[in-house]
Amino acid sequence: MMTTADGIVGPGPAPRPTGKVKAFLRLVMIEHSVFALPFAYIAALTAMYEWDRNIHWGRLLLVTLAMVGLRTFAMAANRIIDREIDARNPRTAHRELVTGAVSVKHAWTGALIALVVFLGAAALLNPLCLALAPVAVIPMVVYPYGKRFTHFPQAILGLAQAMGPVGGWLAVTGSWSWDAAVLGLAVGIWIGGFDLIYACQDVDTDREIGVRSVPARFGIPAAIVGARVCHAVTTALFVWYAVLTGAGVFFWLGLLIVAAAFVYEHTIVRPHDLSRLNRAFFSVNGFIGIALFVCALLDLLVRGLTP
Repeated sequence: MMTTADGIVGPGPAPRPTGKVKAFLRLVMIEHSVFALPFAYIAALTAMYEWDRNIHWGRLLLVTLAMVGLRTFAMAANRIIDREIDARNPRTAHRELVTGAVSVKHAWTGALIALVVFLGAAALLNPLCLALAPVAVIPMVVYPYGKRFTHFPQAILGLAQAMGPVGGWLAVTGSWSWDAAVLGLAVGIWIGGFDLIYACQDVDTDREIGVRSVPARFGIPAAIVGARVCHAVTTALFVWYAVLTGAGVFFWLGLLIVAAAFVYEHTIVRPHDLSRLNRAFFSVNGFIGIALFVCALLDLLVRGLTP
C-alpha cells in the first residue's frame, strides 16, 4: 500500500510520471463525450433546420466547446469529490487521483479551466445560454454527493445529462423548445438506465463502505429490470421526438438501430452474468449515440438542411 501526497491510500507503487494534460484527460475520460455530445448535435441541427435550413458552423463549434467543457468539469469534480471512495474500491483504486498521477490541485485547475471554457462558450452563444449556465452546472456537482444521501443517484445523473439537447437547441434559437425537452428526457433516462447496469459491478464494495445505489439497496436483478424499463421508455421518447419534429425515413431507421442495440445490450447483460458488462456500457452505448446522430444528420440533409 502507499499514501499519496493528498492523503489517499492506494495500492501498489506510484506510477511513472506522465504529462499532466494527458493524465488529466485520462482522469476525466475525455473519450466518453461520445455519449451525450451527439444528442446535443441532433437538437442543434434540428433547430437550424427549422430556423433557416442552414448549418451554422460557428454555433456548432461553440456547442461542442460548451458540451465538452461542462462534461470535463463535471467529471473532474466527480473524481475529486469521490477520491476517498475510489481509494476503497478495488475497481477504481487505479484512478489518477488515487495513485497520485494527478494531484488534487491539478485536477481543480483542469476543472476550472473547463468551466471557464463552458461559460465562455455559453456567453458567446446568447444571453439566455449564459443565464441558464448555472442550472446546468448544479446537478453536475450534486451528482457525486447523491450516492451519499439517496439510493437513486442515477436520477440526478439523468437530470444532468438531459440538459445537453435542451442546451443545444437554446444555443441556436435562444428560446425554449418542448421538442428538445423530450429529446433531453430521452437522453437522461437512457444514460440513467445504463448507469444502473454499470453500478451493478460495485454492489459488494458499495454495501461494505456505505455507498448508496439501486443495485446496492435493491439488488442486481432489480437494477437490471430498472435499466430495461428505462431503455423502453427512452425508445418511446425517441419515437415521440421523431413525431414532434416530423422526422423522415433515415431518422426512423436510426430508431430501429437503437432499439436493436438496446435488445442486444440487455441480452448480453443478465443478473447472474456481468462478464460482458463493459461491452454493454462502453461499446453498445457509444454506438447508440453515434448511430442515431448519423441517421439524424442524413435525415436532415435529405429534407433540405444545407451545410
